[in-house]
Amino acid sequence: MNATRIVLPALTILAIAATVAFTQTPAATGTKDPIARGRYLVTAMGCNDCHTPWTMTAQGPAPDMTRMLSGHPADAKLPDPPAGSEAWPVSVNTTNTAWSGPWGISYTANLTPSKAHGLGAWTADEFLAALRTGRHQGRGRQILPPMPWPMISQLTDDDLRAVFAFLQSIPAIDNHVPEPTPPQGR
Repeated sequence: MNATRIVLPALTILAIAATVAFTQTPAATGTKDPIARGRYLVTAMGCNDCHTPWTMTAQGPAPDMTRMLSGHPADAKLPDPPAGSEAWPVSVNTTNTAWSGPWGISYTANLTPSKAHGLGAWTADEFLAALRTGRHQGRGRQILPPMPWPMISQLTDDDLRAVFAFLQSIPAIDNHVPEPTPPQGR
């Protein structure tokens, strides 16, 4: 009986300690450096998959990191997208920065700190509001698919502020992304 009184609490403490040890990885606990945390989150969330134009390489398509997070290229001239169907309602262009679907055509935003065409004139509060409400700067036009803002809105304020801090630390690229195109007939 005395052994049970000692062993059971000891095993409970050991289980709690093991759980804490395995969940307290750098990814889970974050870092005191918000820019490093933001870089980690931007990478883990795949922001470059859509916000960095892709180019063809010898190994296949890959993000063009010389235009990191600059959004849909202003100089990209696109034909009309193919008509959607029930089986294939969405299409995407070769740079992975223009998406067509029932919502019309959306172009991935310039996330660099360009004051004229990116997030350089935004405040951290506007950035948080945009990702919490699905509205540009938290009050403007709707953020369209494929931007997964409902999932990103689940991040903590500290994590969103870290993402914003990282985005403000990267080189500004003055790339004017076009406005979304509404669906045909609207």
